Amino acid sequence: MWIPSEVKDPVLLHAPTRKHVGILGAVRIADGTMIAERAETFDANAFLRFLQRLLRRHRKGSKMIIVVDNARWHHAKLLAPWLQKHRRSLQLLFLPPYSPELNAIERVWKLTRRLCTHNQYFPAIEQLINTVFNQFEAWAKPNDTLHRLCAII
Repeated sequence: MWIPSEVKDPVLLHAPTRKHVGILGAVRIADGTMIAERAETFDANAFLRFLQRLLRRHRKGSKMIIVVDNARWHHAKLLAPWLQKHRRSLQLLFLPPYSPELNAIERVWKLTRRLCTHNQYFPAIEQLINTVFNQFEAWAKPNDTLHRLCAII
């Protein structure tokens, strides 16, 4: 999209943009509790910070299994020492390649888009972010919606 040089903030234009918001998220399938955070980039460092956050909220004495796809940052060498150190508390379970339908979080992203963004106009990306994260706040407590949506059949 061409933007005149005198326009300093293209977000204020009332036209489609290519802006996006990166989000890392996880759902505890036992009760539907969701944890989500914004990510400036999708890389091993962002994923490691997210894993550390998950581990801080995890019950001691049990093992957390995190289902992930095969994104390159999930396999990064940077993660190996940390994952080894926390192997009794946390394990990554990799889905087969090209099988997003098996990942429960993909259902959550789809529901989020349907509830928050369909048939909506957001003149600024900050409004979109606020709307989506308000929904995530509602799902931050145990809830039947995500519990049923992410249930393993």
